Amino acid sequence: MTLATHPTDEHLFALGNTIAELLIAHGQTIVTAESCTGGWIAKVLTDIPGSSTWFECGVVAYSYEAKEALLGVQPQTLERTGAVSQDTVVEMVSGALARYGAGVAVAVTGIAGPGGDVPGKPVGTVWIGWKRRGGYAKAELFHFAGDREAVRRQTVQTALDGVRRILTS
Repeated sequence: MTLATHPTDEHLFALGNTIAELLIAHGQTIVTAESCTGGWIAKVLTDIPGSSTWFECGVVAYSYEAKEALLGVQPQTLERTGAVSQDTVVEMVSGALARYGAGVAVAVTGIAGPGGDVPGKPVGTVWIGWKRRGGYAKAELFHFAGDREAVRRQTVQTALDGVRRILTS
């Protein structure tokens, strides 16, 4: 499946269906840990009928305190690297997997805009992390263009495509 520059709801739904089929085939469940997407990844997945059999839970953690309490992100990590960083997304995805019992986790943290940018982290900066139980976390940095919705929509698509990739590798 190719990534669309401006993914439509239909494209996201199709990608979600592919992930559902793969999770069912592998006997796996998934957990999402979201910051900048505000639960949109979980929405795409739970829009699919029967998702309760393979969707464990979704955590939306915007604040530092929520990232610490709900996902186990270390305060030192947030102080040292900030919320939008490789270290933070790795701790988010690892914490989600450890705390909520799924077989696969995806986490996102970024700056969707229009404000919130800081030196070295412009609007559109997003870190996405993926992890399978028993494996190592993988994190990638992305720079998405567009307004807030475009950045968030591209983040959702890229996060889901990464889940698809790890389920087929």
